[in-house]
Amino acid sequence: MTAPRRLLLGLAVVAVPLLLALLGPLFAGEPGPRAASFTLGGGHWLGTDFVGRDVWQQVLHGGRTVVLTALAATALAYLVALPVGLVSAVTHARRLEELLMRPLDVLLAVPSLLLVLLVASVFTPGAAGLALLVALVNVPDAARIVRAAAAEAAARPAVEALRMQGESWWRVAVGYVGRSSLRTLAADAGIRLTGVLYLVSTAAFLGVGVAPDAADWAVMVDRNRTGLFVQPWAVVVPALLIVALTTGTNLLFDAALEKSPRRKGRRP
Repeated sequence: MTAPRRLLLGLAVVAVPLLLALLGPLFAGEPGPRAASFTLGGGHWLGTDFVGRDVWQQVLHGGRTVVLTALAATALAYLVALPVGLVSAVTHARRLEELLMRPLDVLLAVPSLLLVLLVASVFTPGAAGLALLVALVNVPDAARIVRAAAAEAAARPAVEALRMQGESWWRVAVGYVGRSSLRTLAADAGIRLTGVLYLVSTAAFLGVGVAPDAADWAVMVDRNRTGLFVQPWAVVVPALLIVALTTGTNLLFDAALEKSPRRKGRRP
């Protein structure tokens, strides 16, 4: 599949869940009277859920938490990982590099979901707390990716030439090394956002960060699974929206990377 087609497919796949997540609450309206649980029809497009609420209305309300939490967690992870990775790659101070990277290696040894559950067992995080927690568990791996991508650029003769010309650390680390690593970091961002969406959805599925009866796509999958064979839409629709969001995100990043070939003749 060519890059333009992959881009169009990615846009088409991700548009539905993204629009529902961001604009759905504006069109959801006021909740009506509850009906019997796990019913089909009766004036409800997608039937009712496990407590008799309209499934379509829950779908309109349920995506904003998933999407915004995932985007916030990804942005926060890179906000920490970028300076840590760049400093580790560009600096010549071995002790500073060890001080920055070794604690992250300890966190990296603990499975992400296990760490989320361990912290959640101590205190109950809200949506903001879940975003911070997911960002924390993604910082070690993101920092290592940043460092690995930046280390190759930092070893080029051009970096030494910039230092000899008296260029500032910011100009060397961000202006040259950081820009040279953008392609690798963009590829990692697509994969990382997908992983963050998975982790946020899994945490919500397990009741971390959201109320047990919240209008959330992941919570809907969990709470309505007992009626899957009676009223499948309450589970299938939110599950498909989460899948479409992650798949479409990967397609968009793949197409963007394929459409931006490496510049020739720029590497010293």
